[in-house]
Amino acid sequence: MQKIPTNSLPPPAKTELPLDLAGPHVTPGASAAHRLYQALCEMIVSGLVKPGEALPPSRTLAKQTGFRRNAVVTAYERLIADGFAEATIGSGTFVAARIPARAAETNKPKVIVETPGQGAFALGCTHVDERAVQRFRAFVGRRMRSFGAEHLHYGDPRGSRELRAAIADHLLSARGLRCDPDQIMLTSGTLHALRIVLSAILKAGDQVWCEDPGYPAARKTIAHCGYRAVPVPVDAHGMRIAKGRAAAPSARAAYVTPSHQFPLGVQMSMPRRLELLDWAKHAGAFVLEDDYDSEFRYDGAPLMSLAGIDRLQRVIYLGTFAKTLFPGLRIGYCALPERLIADVTAARAALDRFPGTLMEGAVADMLNSGAFAANLKRVRKLYREARDVLAETLEAASDGALSVPVPSQGLHLVARFDPSVDLSVAAQAKQAAGAEGWLLADTYSRARPLPGFVLGFSGHAVPQLVASAERLARESRSALRATSRSVRRA
Repeated sequence: MQKIPTNSLPPPAKTELPLDLAGPHVTPGASAAHRLYQALCEMIVSGLVKPGEALPPSRTLAKQTGFRRNAVVTAYERLIADGFAEATIGSGTFVAARIPARAAETNKPKVIVETPGQGAFALGCTHVDERAVQRFRAFVGRRMRSFGAEHLHYGDPRGSRELRAAIADHLLSARGLRCDPDQIMLTSGTLHALRIVLSAILKAGDQVWCEDPGYPAARKTIAHCGYRAVPVPVDAHGMRIAKGRAAAPSARAAYVTPSHQFPLGVQMSMPRRLELLDWAKHAGAFVLEDDYDSEFRYDGAPLMSLAGIDRLQRVIYLGTFAKTLFPGLRIGYCALPERLIADVTAARAALDRFPGTLMEGAVADMLNSGAFAANLKRVRKLYREARDVLAETLEAASDGALSVPVPSQGLHLVARFDPSVDLSVAAQAKQAAGAEGWLLADTYSRARPLPGFVLGFSGHAVPQLVASAERLARESRSALRATSRSVRRA
């Protein structure tokens, strides 16, 4: 057996790290994994351990800190994702040879890079794991080096078959939706898909059921295209189909978010799903299923999609990579019933010919290589932690003023005042706190609005979420007190 030179072995890990778990760099009340992550970042940035130095095995560090091993594993994964550490299979975890420049300059740990210009609670922000970014760069580079003739002429209005096939495979495994690549169309996002599909299946003035409260951008798109958005109330079981039948019996389509209703977060019950599909079948209408964040489910497996139940007979499925990768990619997709393929393809060709081709191959590589699934697995842990920290902070800091149901899925949560509270209280608190996110009342169309906030937690640094949540809770209490004084004077 050949002897391995001593100088080729990795340096031994320290048996005990110089961790400070009680300093100002650690967020009180945060999860064990996050507090450990912050302490490890501070240790690395402060130079207490050197670049390339081995970190203890997770079991060893768990014994040193008293934390559970899964908390240590999560903290290590965060270090790797944010560029503070590197993992070598069979060797262990090491301090990165070069720590993130921004962290080195500010001497503070980098947690999640926030979208420029987006404040805390802004919706639609994402985080991409550093390993996924590296893989994506490599895939883009490889595709550019093998630049082919497909980029030199006008392509299929539906987009490349390679990516459409990869998406079809993903939908089958993740959403229980079986479809042929010919049924997939690539778009620049959900609203783009909505415009294309509606132009193919409706005529001017046709009615479309929309959830109330619901996604304002979808309502605006429907109205802008010359169709009539009909608000249909939502309760704890989802859209109230009977109310839709009463309000617009001749509607030709329904736009819904059944897996995670926007903004309330409720899941459409199975009886309601079947009732909606039954209506579509007998009315000769179509259901547009916006499945915008189903990949981010934190409790149990994702629910089967409406399109999966319906087998793409009357349901048009809308999906996007804006949240699973990043919004700047500008790639979404829809899955179509076979009977609509020709009409929707013709509508796409008439609107903007065909989608861009340069990024399609790289995204297909992400899906086919497993890099996409691995990124989802890692960022899902980050988002779960951000969700929990935000909900806990708001509940505790508001001293009962806000009720914050913890969503089992998605990238936002709703914080509500008591229904009797005046809507102006939420508006005053949001403005005083300088918070982004939305007022819950702004998502209503005709139903009686509820006072509260729609707050995004994905893509934001946890310390900033904590500070912003404390500020919003403080201003909420203040606005409530001011309103109460005004009422007593009156």
